[in-house]
Amino acid sequence: MTRKPAVRSAKAAARSTSARRPRRVATHGRLARPGQRTRAHLIEVAGQVFAEQGFDGATGQGICRRAGVNSAAIVYHFGGMSGLHRAVLAEAQRRLVSTAALAAAVNAERSPRRQLEAFLGLIVRALTSPVSQSWAGRLFSREWVTPSTVYGPTHDRALAGRSKALKSIVSALTGRPANHPLVARGCISVMAPCALLLLVNRRKLQRLLPQLNVTAESAPGITRHLVDFALAGLRAISARRDLR
Repeated sequence: MTRKPAVRSAKAAARSTSARRPRRVATHGRLARPGQRTRAHLIEVAGQVFAEQGFDGATGQGICRRAGVNSAAIVYHFGGMSGLHRAVLAEAQRRLVSTAALAAAVNAERSPRRQLEAFLGLIVRALTSPVSQSWAGRLFSREWVTPSTVYGPTHDRALAGRSKALKSIVSALTGRPANHPLVARGCISVMAPCALLLLVNRRKLQRLLPQLNVTAESAPGITRHLVDFALAGLRAISARRDLR
């Protein structure tokens, strides 16, 4: 009697795909399990696809085909495309600069000026590094300009943490409460140059301003300039009587 072939579950199919991959040494000298390697590989490939096409233009089949894994792998490792997108965004943020790293840098300083230097220093270092030109930087830029349908509250909460830290610094520098309109406008003024570095094509920016020299080596000088510029602007608007 001929037996009907069993239908493999999504998890079994993904495990089979992972098992066929050769063992490799993971970070910190430990051997990564096949499932961990597949998950990390999917994040890397999906990051490239999301940066190129956006979440709404990408398909799970296309990502799995490019990654060379079974089409069930996304469901197995991330629960679906939304979960994969969240994991990719978290990895992009970690590679650029994490909220935890910003908070730690700011909390390590006591004076508002030094806190502003620490805050902008980490961001400028990330934006002048090669990673800003990788899929992580391009995806972050895309999500800022045209947020995907699954951008979601999780990422918004991470950005809210950064906003809270910056508002606290600007509030201390201007002597206004954190909910004052002047503080909100001050935050926009502080972050506008960073947004320019993130969103504008680096080669085009270099052609327009060849003396700008946006490189990893120039990060300390750019940071000092942005801090001095921000402090001068915040002092000027703080002194205006019509804004009190």
